[in-house]
Amino acid sequence: MNLYRSVRAVTGASGEGAIDWAAVSEAVKNSTAPGDLDVSDAEREEYATDVRAARDRVREVTGTTFDLPERVEIQDRHHWIDANIETFERVMTPLEQQAGAVPGFATIANTGSMAFALSFLSRHVLGQYDPLLLADSPDHALYFLRPNIIKTAEKLDVPYGRFRRWIAFHEVTHAAEFGAAPWLPKHLETSMQEAIENLTSGTIDREAMSALDTTMTAVEGYAELVMDRAFDDEYADLRRKLEQRRQGRGPIERLIRRFLGLSVKRRQYERGKEFFDGVVERRDIATATRVWESPDHLPTDAELDDPAAWIARVEG
Repeated sequence: MNLYRSVRAVTGASGEGAIDWAAVSEAVKNSTAPGDLDVSDAEREEYATDVRAARDRVREVTGTTFDLPERVEIQDRHHWIDANIETFERVMTPLEQQAGAVPGFATIANTGSMAFALSFLSRHVLGQYDPLLLADSPDHALYFLRPNIIKTAEKLDVPYGRFRRWIAFHEVTHAAEFGAAPWLPKHLETSMQEAIENLTSGTIDREAMSALDTTMTAVEGYAELVMDRAFDDEYADLRRKLEQRRQGRGPIERLIRRFLGLSVKRRQYERGKEFFDGVVERRDIATATRVWESPDHLPTDAELDDPAAWIARVEG
């Protein structure tokens, strides 16, 4: 790591855009160690075996047919940073274009904020299903951050192989969702673009923001539901240890997570899982999976707290 170079990259940010993405990349990589990516052929095969096993179990549990992404990558933190800078730049380019030229100090501030966020996330993300929103390619991708998986397994005092497999199952559930709902990427892109367009005009479209939040709550909640039923090993201790780790975070890290919106993401997991658990208790997992038949089957904000109302609407 080289913190001096990281700071210099941010303060040297330039250009007419709201964010200097080249400076973001330089700053993040200079402040973040890439981590070990010395992967043997045997370990690569273990990752592949975990992913295939997850695919087969999720297909069996949900009754859905889906394919794994063509890109399944074992990454270090710098690889993950590159992939996500591309995504953020694609998503935020419309906002930058509508905003026009911005003062130099604003570019520096925006560049610094983005670098800080990506640096923090790159040290904590374990796996990621990437639908490559707004990309020209229709392909999706699946990433495993090996250094973070190893580090977290050590902190939790659980075997690396078992923890890695658990992460694989969770991310493959997202592949199942997007495979069952080919309309979902476009739906998310439209919601994001509507929210961005309103932000550039100085207004907040609460309806668009709420729709995006309920969609992501359904995505995360369904993944949790399927994960509970598909994982082919005991997992209660893994959940307990992860929860204990979350509770044990210091005030600074909790503040950072709130600033980055990660507390919202946690609430999406919890609320979404409660909703789908309620659906399965009243019907079955096949009924829960109907959420991916069309955008009209996504729950409303009110229905997230009333699974019976959603069931009545979908079955009616």
